[in-house]
Amino acid sequence: MRHLVAAFALALGTITSSIAQVNVSIGINVPVYPQLVRVPGYPVYYAPQLDSNYFFYDGMYWAYVDDNWYASTWYNGPWELVAPDFVPLFILRVPVRYYRRAPVYFRGWRSDAPPRWGDHWGNTWYARHRGWDSWNRSAVPAPAPLPVYQRQYSGNQYPRTEQQVVLQTRNYRYSPRDAAVRRQYETRQAAVGGTPPTTARTTSPPSQNVARPPAAMQSRPPRNDAHAQPVPAPTSRPPQSQSRDMSASPAGAPPVRPQAARPPSTQQSVAPARPPQHVERATRPPTNEPRGNAGNVEQRGNGVNNVQREQHGNDQHGHGGPPGQEKKND
Repeated sequence: MRHLVAAFALALGTITSSIAQVNVSIGINVPVYPQLVRVPGYPVYYAPQLDSNYFFYDGMYWAYVDDNWYASTWYNGPWELVAPDFVPLFILRVPVRYYRRAPVYFRGWRSDAPPRWGDHWGNTWYARHRGWDSWNRSAVPAPAPLPVYQRQYSGNQYPRTEQQVVLQTRNYRYSPRDAAVRRQYETRQAAVGGTPPTTARTTSPPSQNVARPPAAMQSRPPRNDAHAQPVPAPTSRPPQSQSRDMSASPAGAPPVRPQAARPPSTQQSVAPARPPQHVERATRPPTNEPRGNAGNVEQRGNGVNNVQREQHGNDQHGHGGPPGQEKKND
């Protein structure tokens, strides 16, 4: 029984010490919202009135204490430890002069240059972050807006960890852009607030959800296919029957053959149907030249018959001449 009580006391002490380590102070106490000033040429802010290495970058607060980096979404914590491999590069590029409590090994380094993290953390870190101290200074991103809404929460009104997530989501419409900061931000929101990372990203700019028509209704370029099926023409009145054209033509004119109906084309489906061409031909007045020629030929034939009849009468009266003509010649 004594051994059981001793084991239970040891386990309880271990759990208590673990909880105490989570809430342990890192040596920074900020009772009110600090004054933050932008580092010239960097998207980073620092606190000149605090006696600590205190920064703000991409929506989160960063502190360098006892050779370790810590991050928080609120100005006075709680703070979380960040491994050297996951510290944002723009935080590491801040010059030495902006560290208000610089460590001893910073001495001798240029004040206008970033700390020599490769010399301090070793070759392994430097091999993973080769070129970290070289960047395009003319393409530096804009700094994130400061969460000034936190000024009204200080002293006894400073919110608990669970309340911080709710207030942050409600009042700070910004989403981290740096991949390292975004990873740290979403992990903290999910672990502390019990919300998935997708809800923590509600501060991201809204995406343009443009309604698109279905694929079948989307416009397509016209196809120039010679073998495409013709579009059926809309129903229209049939042309006048050819019987009227036949009855309208005068007698003796040759009948007009009806032309075969042409298949409607694609253009005819849009333009109005034209009347067939044979109607125009049927309305032309027929020429009477054949009948006139026949009359002339008939008149000519009658004249020849009259001459022949006259000569035959003359032959009957005597040699075909007029009476008394033979006596005169004698």
